[in-house]
Amino acid sequence: MDALEIARWQFGITTVYHFMMVPLTIGLGLVVAIIQTLWYRTGKPEYLRMTKFWGKLFLINFIMGVATGIVQEFQFGMAWSEYSRFVGDVFGAPLALEALLAFFVESTFLGLWIFGWKQLKRGVHLSCLWIAVIGSVFSAYFIIVANSWMQHPVGVEMVDGRPVMTDAWAVFTNNTALVAVPHTLFGALGVAGAFLLGIAWYHLWRRRHDGIDVVGADGRLLVGEADIPGRDKGDYTVWMRSLRIGAVVAMISFAGTALTGDLQGKLMFEQQPMKMAAAEAACHDGTGFSVLSVGNLGAKNCDDIVAVIEVPGILSFLAKGDFTTEVKGVNSLLGEYKEKYGTHLPDNPLYGDRAGQEIQYVPVMEVTYWGFRMMIGFGGVAALAALVALWVTRKGVVPGSKWLMRLAVFGILAPFGANAAGWIFTEMGRQPFVVAPNPDMNGIDQVLMFTAAAVSPGVSAGELMTSLVVLTAIYAVLLVVEVKLLVKYVRGGVASAMPELAHAKGKDRASDEERDRDKEGDDDGAPGPDKADDVLAFAY
Repeated sequence: MDALEIARWQFGITTVYHFMMVPLTIGLGLVVAIIQTLWYRTGKPEYLRMTKFWGKLFLINFIMGVATGIVQEFQFGMAWSEYSRFVGDVFGAPLALEALLAFFVESTFLGLWIFGWKQLKRGVHLSCLWIAVIGSVFSAYFIIVANSWMQHPVGVEMVDGRPVMTDAWAVFTNNTALVAVPHTLFGALGVAGAFLLGIAWYHLWRRRHDGIDVVGADGRLLVGEADIPGRDKGDYTVWMRSLRIGAVVAMISFAGTALTGDLQGKLMFEQQPMKMAAAEAACHDGTGFSVLSVGNLGAKNCDDIVAVIEVPGILSFLAKGDFTTEVKGVNSLLGEYKEKYGTHLPDNPLYGDRAGQEIQYVPVMEVTYWGFRMMIGFGGVAALAALVALWVTRKGVVPGSKWLMRLAVFGILAPFGANAAGWIFTEMGRQPFVVAPNPDMNGIDQVLMFTAAAVSPGVSAGELMTSLVVLTAIYAVLLVVEVKLLVKYVRGGVASAMPELAHAKGKDRASDEERDRDKEGDDDGAPGPDKADDVLAFAY
């Protein structure tokens, strides 16, 4: 067992799992805030229903994200103490601002929003949600600032072998971060869009399946009502508007991620040329973009990589914005990396058994190549599905096909896959560095840290394996809990997030019974207290 590899697996599993919660929290929070704003401006009851239903799911995901995110803080000191020591003087500022400012604001005002439905004025209540959502955006910004410094170190000077921040403005305005932040936010909106679309499609299909809505001879839907709390004509409006809002959000987010992703790619070609060359399987200098390349699994070099389908000029456009500039391939860059950063790891106790080993500068090409394409592919599929959904439902009718409904529900996973693939590509493509060297020759070129030197020296492989198994098991349990909660409230529909609907229905029935008793001269009192006034009803 190798301590470094186990530590990397542990960090990868817990981080990717936690990141499943992050884009849904950010994206769905923004969408819920917009929907509640529509309710505030129009007073239409369907927007209130949408706010409470999607807000309930947002809260479940937010709480689970907090629970899984705590582990990330401990991992730095537990398994990556040398890394923490190296980056501590730089990371202190953005991580402190994330925890003490952004997350504090986010959680405080979210609490006010949860418990303030009947205690705060509508405008104040809405402002609480917007402040919480903006806090989550700033939280993401501070985290990405720290991550971007690992990709492109700036604003520091080396003191006794460690980077010390000398220019906070440079760190917080790192061009890598300024592009990564909107890219991440658009990706989060893509997750929220697919989430709305898939769940709304399911409920619209279910209304047809249960016979509440029927299709007339002219192909248009005849909206009906059931004697079930929440399943009235307003329920149909909730799901159709949610579907169309989700589809529009999904398409806008894909366009945004494509534009910001193009900017990110151009920066990566400048800052981490090996990562992007490996992502394109560009083994040799040229302009051609690989549509399909094949090679042996686990290959350590480009000797057996064959470009099956290649389009000339596209690689140059991705890297430089034109179609003629020759881009350096992996083989050319390999010589430059060895000349700049050495051929073997330093003979230092920090590297353990790896001390003196040859440095492998080419990242795992299967991961970078296919990760890059999965990111784009899943995002494109989600956007195409959104466009098709808008066209299919243009008459207000969702097809009665059960398979199409299942496809729409499983389509929720596509933008999740795009987000996960993008982050895996970004982080694994940086190897063998945990802090990649700054290629700007006018700056400090030797701000770097090999991943082999980042792991805690005092932690054994057995201890890391134990924590890996335990944390993975805990996360598996949390996954079951979250999925069961989400499925429960999704299936329950709007009534599951608005107990007052069921009570109002019961109150109407009680009133009918009272009128009957009045006729018989047997009036024994009104129904019990209005449970809708319970301040905790929404939180429960």
